[in-house]
Amino acid sequence: MDKATKSELIAKFARKEGDTGSPEVQVSILTARINELTEHLRNNKKDHSTRRGLLAMVSRRKKLLAYLAKENHDAYVALTDALKIRRK
Repeated sequence: MDKATKSELIAKFARKEGDTGSPEVQVSILTARINELTEHLRNNKKDHSTRRGLLAMVSRRKKLLAYLAKENHDAYVALTDALKIRRK
């Protein structure tokens, strides 16, 4: 992911100016990286170290989404709709 894409995601999902640590921003960045790695693994099926990193990112995103669903359900629903992530 290039710097411009990351800056766009931060600007779109930030709660206030300079916010990079909120769950919404973290989930959006993780989702972009997950999508990139998924495409990479479609072309490189034997890249097991990348697959392990991808699974770790998916797990981290799942935990952040669970936290967000518990703390602010409306933001959780809006974020999953915006990023096209399935809800449980």
